[in-house]
Amino acid sequence: MTQTQPVETIAQPRHAPVAVPSAGQPYEYRRQPLVEPDWTRFPGWRHVTRDQWESAQWQRVNCVKNVKQLRAVLGDLVDESFYADVQADQQALATMSMLVPPQMINTMVPFAPPTTEALLADPIRRYMIPVASDRRTDWPSHPYASRDSLHEHDMWVAEGLTHRYPTKVLAELLSTCPQYCGHCTRMDLVGNSTPAVDKLKLTLKPVDRYDAHISYLKAHPGVRDVVVSGGDVANVPWRNLESYLMRLLELETVRDIRLATKALMGLPQHWLQPDVVEGLERVARTAARRGVNLAIHTHVNHAQSLTPLVAKAAQTALDVGVRDVRNQGVLMRGVNATTPELLDLCFALQGEAGILPYYFYMCDMIPNAEHWRVPVWHAQQLQHDIMGYLPGYATPRIVCDVPFVGKRWVHMLTDYDRDRGISYWTKNYRTSIESADLEALNKRYAYYDPIDTLPDSGQQWWTDHRDD
Repeated sequence: MTQTQPVETIAQPRHAPVAVPSAGQPYEYRRQPLVEPDWTRFPGWRHVTRDQWESAQWQRVNCVKNVKQLRAVLGDLVDESFYADVQADQQALATMSMLVPPQMINTMVPFAPPTTEALLADPIRRYMIPVASDRRTDWPSHPYASRDSLHEHDMWVAEGLTHRYPTKVLAELLSTCPQYCGHCTRMDLVGNSTPAVDKLKLTLKPVDRYDAHISYLKAHPGVRDVVVSGGDVANVPWRNLESYLMRLLELETVRDIRLATKALMGLPQHWLQPDVVEGLERVARTAARRGVNLAIHTHVNHAQSLTPLVAKAAQTALDVGVRDVRNQGVLMRGVNATTPELLDLCFALQGEAGILPYYFYMCDMIPNAEHWRVPVWHAQQLQHDIMGYLPGYATPRIVCDVPFVGKRWVHMLTDYDRDRGISYWTKNYRTSIESADLEALNKRYAYYDPIDTLPDSGQQWWTDHRDD
């Protein structure tokens, strides 16, 4: 039997592990639990109790509606120049009157007494309390900006009922909100008139308006989806809102109902009131019995806005049977138009507040909004850059709401003149005002980038054609 010779082993020199340099990730996720900022840091709320703060009535009574009331809250924490800047905007440029609940002001500069510089830079302030110095002076409005940029009023089939998509309608029950966003796309209708905008008015009594909506839906069984909005449904007395929703639920053709309310974030105290919670549960149970999808759509634009009270309001809605709470934000420069800002917001919505990130709209082409709007190419880049971080079902779609077309994912354009900032889009359905237009589906529809984002040659082209 042959013996195997032992194999001589050669001692290997010992080396320290080689450190491989890490390139890191473009975005690093770190969980940030929600915090309710200390409202007593504001001079005007130094003695406000928690019971007062969590009262919807106290929040509504103490909304800030003008510079005098803003000064009563902020005191001398900010310079007089800030108040003058706000006043100048309200007197000449603002398309929305001022109405800001304490809940929202408290999320501005959330962890320190605000200074003038910090408040001017704050993302919530930038769209809720615009100042004149925010706005562009070269191109404050795009030449193609319009008051009703989406032509919703043109598509009314009854007062406040917009039939824009084949199977969906938008029901504007009223024209007020608990808070007014400076960039509101419905600035033609919503809120008080301002020196810059004489608002359209709803003329029917609410009961007659609601009857007209129901009559139209009965006569058009092809409509299955109703977005109940305004304004904000949080301003509809609950008994009236519940009655309207129950009437919708009696229609066998209606299969989706979405309640649009920024107040879930701006005034969560409203959605935590016992009578509202109990009523919402009655509606949710009825919807479940009838197989109707009932959801709440809110409007959060920055992670700072999310607090434990907002999360509690969202969770309460889910607990009583609402199927989903979803967020539809608006992309705005200086607010959320960077990848970290968007991802921070989406993770806070999804992971901390129980709110599903759903859509981010490009800011619409309303007057005096160019400082907020982003170009299509920027929105496309943001969509690219947020992919792969969130769960797929919680990755929002960034959309362009193209006039006469509707929502389109930002990569769905058919042509794009980057020099002049003109993108072209097509559609696959007719709106309610195009039923006889045989060419509606063959046309290309234009959308326009902010002129200040164009190359010099493009800006010069618009300057040369300013008076065309």
